[in-house]
Amino acid sequence: MEITAALVKELREKSGVAMMDCKKALVECDGDIEKAFDLLRSNSALKAEKKAGRVAADGVIKAFACDTYASLVEINTETDFAAKDSSFIDFTNDVEETISNQQFDSIDSLMETGLEEKRKTLVQSIGENIQVRKIETLSFNSANVGLYVHSDSKLAAMAVLEGGDETLAKDIAMHISATNPLCLTSEDVDKEVYERERAIYVSQAEESGKPQEIMDKIIDGKMKRFLSEISLVSQSFIKDPDKTIDQLLNENNAKIVSFIRLKVGEGIEVESKNFADEVAEQLK
Repeated sequence: MEITAALVKELREKSGVAMMDCKKALVECDGDIEKAFDLLRSNSALKAEKKAGRVAADGVIKAFACDTYASLVEINTETDFAAKDSSFIDFTNDVEETISNQQFDSIDSLMETGLEEKRKTLVQSIGENIQVRKIETLSFNSANVGLYVHSDSKLAAMAVLEGGDETLAKDIAMHISATNPLCLTSEDVDKEVYERERAIYVSQAEESGKPQEIMDKIIDGKMKRFLSEISLVSQSFIKDPDKTIDQLLNENNAKIVSFIRLKVGEGIEVESKNFADEVAEQLK
């Protein structure tokens, strides 16, 4: 059977896979579009598995909030170019719609809704590793929830308040996005983080050669400043630096119950490449 351009185009629209792959599948299946489509589907899982080891540190964050829960989902690609592909955007919109219809607390349960098959097909279509890397969900009752997603969709945060209002909650979510607090109060700081930071200040003080009493004061002062910088309630409010978050909450008779911040690719080690290497890899 002759493999016409119209037939290839039809399979391309049906599968979302590259034209050349569509043509190869049609040739292998003697022009039977349904068999070719099934072949492409079966190949998508293999291609997705092969690309799964490649670093995907770009992408976007999708968010949703309702009266009982709020979720942030990080969806990764290898490059910003792929993150702007219409097929990838459609996939992220599917993710957003899914989390708006049901609460999910794990990636596995989210992907079992049919998103995993769509992801594998997308990997085959775009040619990059696509991963739904993280989902963070907060549950609540009778609370004000603030959701903030930065304009490039690569940074987002949510804050749940008792008291106050939604505007205050959104302002605090925006503040969290900008400042990246590690804990709510200084009492909540992770012990390992505390000890690691203090060890640095002790080492610096010992190198100064000052008397022990002076060194102790220097260390205490630096630790106090460190804790105020990483604790949300101690930070200066980005919209009014003369006021701390704690003062802002007191003025509005509000209390922060919980908060989450996500940044695309955070914690992923990205191998640096020169331009020639990147071009060569894309050509492969």
